[in-house]
Amino acid sequence: MNNPQNPPISSRKQPKQARSTELVSAILQAAAQVLAKEGAARFTTARVAERAGVSVGSVYQYFPNKAAILFRLQSDEWRQTSGMLAETLADDGRPPLERLRRLVHAFIISECDEAGMRVALDDAAPLYRDAPEAREAKASGERAFHTFMREALPEATDDTRSMAVRLVVATLSGVGKDFSSSPREPEEIHAFSEAMGDMFCAWLRERQAKHPT
Repeated sequence: MNNPQNPPISSRKQPKQARSTELVSAILQAAAQVLAKEGAARFTTARVAERAGVSVGSVYQYFPNKAAILFRLQSDEWRQTSGMLAETLADDGRPPLERLRRLVHAFIISECDEAGMRVALDDAAPLYRDAPEAREAKASGERAFHTFMREALPEATDDTRSMAVRLVVATLSGVGKDFSSSPREPEEIHAFSEAMGDMFCAWLRERQAKHPT
């Protein structure tokens, strides 16, 4: 028996034909629009189906409940962010601290561009945040940071590198969310990103000085 507070959030099936793929895409686009307009509290499968112009039964072919739709929207966002993290942090053509600065700037821009949707998804998080799928999706971004820290702090202990990952991830997430809660001009975003990059880089340089190569 499923715990009613933790409903299944995996998609029922994956689309295999072009028409099915288009249907799932239309459902997700409609879901994003309903979520942005109505908020998490008024988000329902029926509203999504109406917005997409399909039957509720068509939605249920791919998503067992509204939590599954919301998780798909969230996991797509996580996947996009994780891909950006991994690509930026793994750019070995640039020194580690320069990569970190670029990452901070890209992340803050992303937070500001998608602030409305992020707030709505945060409100919906209790529906899926404790599910294994959610934990794995979030962990993928942290793995990219752990790989980066092994390069940025090669002589540091595992505990020091883990602390560095926790510090950067928690600060980016919390401060980025707070900063993006109000509309920002490009100049504000640039200045804020530069200041945060300065803070991270200064801290990492101090760690490097304590563990010289």
